[in-house]
Amino acid sequence: MLHTNNPIIKHKAGLLNLAEELGNVSKACKVMGVSRDTFYRYQELVEEGGIDNLISKSRRAPNTKNRVDDITEQAVIAYAIEQPSHGQHRTSNELRKMGVFVSGSGVRSIWLRNNLENFKKRLKALEHSVATDGIILSDAQIAALEKKKHDDEACGEIETHHPGYLGSQDTFYVGNLKGVGRIYQQTFVDTYSKVAFCKLYTTKTPITAADTLNDKVLPFFEQYDLPMLRILTDRGTEYCGRVDHHDYQLYLAINDIDHTKTKAMHPQTNGICERFHKTILQEFYQVTFRKKLYADIDELQKDLDEWIEYYNNERTHQGKVCCGRTPMATLLDGKTIWAEKNLAQI
Repeated sequence: MLHTNNPIIKHKAGLLNLAEELGNVSKACKVMGVSRDTFYRYQELVEEGGIDNLISKSRRAPNTKNRVDDITEQAVIAYAIEQPSHGQHRTSNELRKMGVFVSGSGVRSIWLRNNLENFKKRLKALEHSVATDGIILSDAQIAALEKKKHDDEACGEIETHHPGYLGSQDTFYVGNLKGVGRIYQQTFVDTYSKVAFCKLYTTKTPITAADTLNDKVLPFFEQYDLPMLRILTDRGTEYCGRVDHHDYQLYLAINDIDHTKTKAMHPQTNGICERFHKTILQEFYQVTFRKKLYADIDELQKDLDEWIEYYNNERTHQGKVCCGRTPMATLLDGKTIWAEKNLAQI
């Protein structure tokens, strides 16, 4: 599998990854909407020079006459290492105080030329400078490096190998429905295929969290002969407690499902659910509440079920694994991966 964070070539790498996963070039090209000639051209570029070779080389050569002088460029680089947390415009303002005149966009251009265009890369340059030059760090530099170390611990990439390998569950506050009261949504998303399930309640308790799994999630995965191995949740009271006194924990134990909890105070660890909540808020709730007045929770649940059906079966997903397929198509294609793994274990 090819991995890249470069948005320019992400779709090209996604096409190659999808073809490898499906074992079918024609099907991958059809899903991504490109020709087979394009696929083989991308494949040839990767074989010749690696994934970075997918970056288009057709750009016009830069006009070096328009660049700032070397003294200004070195001042910007030095300041980026000295104050890695400062953005381009703040850097421009601070350098102006020192008699170095360069615009914010000029700072950005210098950063790009020297691989310093984001906070993470500037921190890496600071670490390298400490290791090679042995510089004494300021309080701001120490704080920035400690923040990087803290964020690296909290923001690791989720490991997911096939449908059912890891589910993500979270509670979403929908709002206050007149005559009903507070409405909460229990959300479950399969981290591999992005297939989602939602159920509405008037409370958020261990019982409601377990009910969603029992009513919607586990029957679905049993229907497709897929396991549910592990579930990731935050540390809310509806998910965490003593196993013998907590309905949700007890339900997981009975069904032999491992429970993983996010790092405290770091909701981004459960980012797949968080991103789904943004999607459902923008594409469903903010639209439907402007079109219709709901008298009860059952009526809202009915419309929610219809939208989830559309989301899973018709709406294409641009995520890392889906690569332009619908969540349901990704799950069905990923089922063969689980079947192969299961046979290998027998």
